Amino acid sequence: MNTPLAPGSLAGKTALVTGSSRGIGADTARYLAAAGARVVINYRNKAARAEKLVGEITAAGGTAIAVGADLTDADSVRELITTAADTFGPLDVLVLNASGGMESGMAADYALTLNRDAQVNVVDTALPYLAAGARIVFVTSHQAHFIRTTATMPEYEPVALSKRAGEDALREKIPAFDAAGIEFVVVSGDMIEGTITATLLERANPGAIDARKQDAGRLYNVSEFAAEVASAVVEPVPAENTRYVGDVSGFAAE
Repeated sequence: MNTPLAPGSLAGKTALVTGSSRGIGADTARYLAAAGARVVINYRNKAARAEKLVGEITAAGGTAIAVGADLTDADSVRELITTAADTFGPLDVLVLNASGGMESGMAADYALTLNRDAQVNVVDTALPYLAAGARIVFVTSHQAHFIRTTATMPEYEPVALSKRAGEDALREKIPAFDAAGIEFVVVSGDMIEGTITATLLERANPGAIDARKQDAGRLYNVSEFAAEVASAVVEPVPAENTRYVGDVSGFAAE
C-alpha cells in the first residue's frame, strides 16, 4: 500500500490507535508504522487478528504491539495506556478511532457509552502519559459531525448523535489541551466503503451506500480514508480543529 507519510517522519514517536485490529484503524496503524512510529494496536476481542497485524508490521521492519482493552471499562483502559507507556514510553499520538453502536445485543445506551463516555475517559487516562507536543486525533463521520443541522438515515441517527456528543465533549477540552501543549484534530469523513458500519447500514437499509455515493459523487474506501487520518497526525492543525475528508456540500454548517 502507498504511504501518505514520509519514511522516518515519525521515527522515535509512539502512537496508540484505538480499534485498530481491522478497517480504518488497522490501515492507519500500518501508515504510522511505515513512517517509523512505534504503534500500539488496540482491540476488544479479536486478539488473533491484532497479532496478525503486529506480525505484518514487524515483518515490514516496523515496531508494534497488540493490547486488548474494552474501552467502556475504566480498568481496562488504564491497563491499555500504562502498557503502552511502559513498553514504548510517552505517547506522541493518540488516534481515537474506535466507535460503534449498531451492533446487535448491546445495551440501549451502548452507543453513548462508547462514543462519548469512553472517548473522554481514554483521553483523561492518557493525559499524564502524553509527550510534550502530542496530538490527539478523533475520527468521526460527516453524518455525525453535522447531525444537528443535517438529518441522517434513522438507522444511524443514535450513533451519529452519540459520536457528536463525544466530539463536543472533547472539544470542550481544547483550552486545556492548548495549555498543556497538546494538539487536537477531528477528522470527519463521509460514509466509507468497506467498513463494518457501512455493512450494517446496508443490511438495515438496502441501497443506502449506493444512494449516498450518487449524492456525494464518490466515497472513500478504507485505505484512502485511513491515509487522511494518518496525515492528520503530522499536518498542521486545520481551522476549527477539523479536517474534512470528501465532499461536504450536502451538509449544512451549524
